Amino acid sequence: MLDIHCHLTGDDYDSLGGADGVLFHAKQNGVSLVVCSGYDLVSSRESKEIAERNDGVYFCAGFHPSELDKFQEGDLEKLYELCGHEKCVAVGEIGLDYHFDDNPPKDRQKEFFIKQLQMADELGLPVVIHSRDSAQDTLELLKANGRLLKHGGLLHCYSYSPEMVESFLSLGLYFSFGGPCTFKNARKVQESVRLVPATRILSETDAPYLTPVPHRGEFPNQPKYVKHALEKMAEIREENVKELEKQIGENAKRLFSKLK
Repeated sequence: MLDIHCHLTGDDYDSLGGADGVLFHAKQNGVSLVVCSGYDLVSSRESKEIAERNDGVYFCAGFHPSELDKFQEGDLEKLYELCGHEKCVAVGEIGLDYHFDDNPPKDRQKEFFIKQLQMADELGLPVVIHSRDSAQDTLELLKANGRLLKHGGLLHCYSYSPEMVESFLSLGLYFSFGGPCTFKNARKVQESVRLVPATRILSETDAPYLTPVPHRGEFPNQPKYVKHALEKMAEIREENVKELEKQIGENAKRLFSKLK
């Protein structure tokens, strides 16, 4: 099983033996590959260190749109250097987030989204995209900058309408799904799971958040719980779980060329 997007930095896992303890339990439960995502410079560096210590663990580095107030002069150059690491598979997570009123201004988010798209293009890396309450702006920005997506991209934790799936597919993007697809009233997400082509679908947890059923409400979520998302995805798509796992593995290696 693959958890293609999670966060293992910080102190959320202290009671579970830290990131290394959580990864040990993930491996014991059949998770063979994990991608730890950065959301600012500090977490990107910590993600690199976690990946260096653990086989089957990779990372991505980037500035999340909600974290741009932490940005300092020279940080993009430092991210560029991090992204050159042999276990950095993508620039991410980057994107747009309009959910909270105190998030950085929309224009500033768009500016840094484009800058990081440009960085990924220069490095020959795909991007991992976070998009919350900003569907149309995300789509329009990506269309306008489609030349920067030639190395691919992932819409992680896809939560927009099934009707928009085709528009994002036309840009060559992949889609990953986690805990929300197991939630009882998540009809929109479940319909999107059904519609995404077999060659563009991936599995994630977004740990420590969005813990899937039957553990919903527990914190922190963990990579080992990706099995619940996989089982639900297979059920929705009326596919065999093992076949879906195999397909997801092929998709991950196609998108993230540094995976071994």
